[in-house]
Amino acid sequence: MIVAVDGPTASGKGTIAHALAAHFGLPVLDTGLLYRAVGYQTQLDHGDADNAADALAACAFPDALLADPALRYETTGGLASRVSVHPQVRAALLQRQVDFANQPGGAVLDGRDIGTVIAPHADAKLFVTASAEERACRRFAEMQARGVDMTYAVVLADIHARDARDTGRADAPLLRADDAMLLDTTAMDRDAAIAAAIAFVEERVRRPS
Repeated sequence: MIVAVDGPTASGKGTIAHALAAHFGLPVLDTGLLYRAVGYQTQLDHGDADNAADALAACAFPDALLADPALRYETTGGLASRVSVHPQVRAALLQRQVDFANQPGGAVLDGRDIGTVIAPHADAKLFVTASAEERACRRFAEMQARGVDMTYAVVLADIHARDARDTGRADAPLLRADDAMLLDTTAMDRDAAIAAAIAFVEERVRRPS
């Protein structure tokens, strides 16, 4: 069984993907982490995330980088959004994601183009979203908990900027697949969102289209 979980930043898609993987006993891949690694490697190489050649060179990042806590930093998320607009970068990372999705037994993948590009044949697809204001509140709370000094206004502006880049890029933009369930988590807590996602996948698997 392949489950695709797409959505904008801070929508809760990562939490939901990991919960689905645990519930159904499937491996999970946060595809955004790959782009974060490319963005961070670009910075380590003193390159420009907006330069396609610099970003493509960073796709050769060592696997060990995926375990670096720096990939979870807010600034790294911004770099990931910037390098992901380059078609060359997306092509370089495409096969790695496709192979993960198509492994024996299936998998859960979360990202922005899983249901439309990476695994359009997925057995169940979810598009997880929430208002920009709510997503900014969540991200701001996370940053405060980690002791990061940043204002809510800056976080909200970054959310809007990322949304614009993700939905506006020419190659594999963020959009909801026609057969994806829309799960708006704006007014949901973590447990309610996970329960809704599990119920949908179970129903989808029981009655495939």
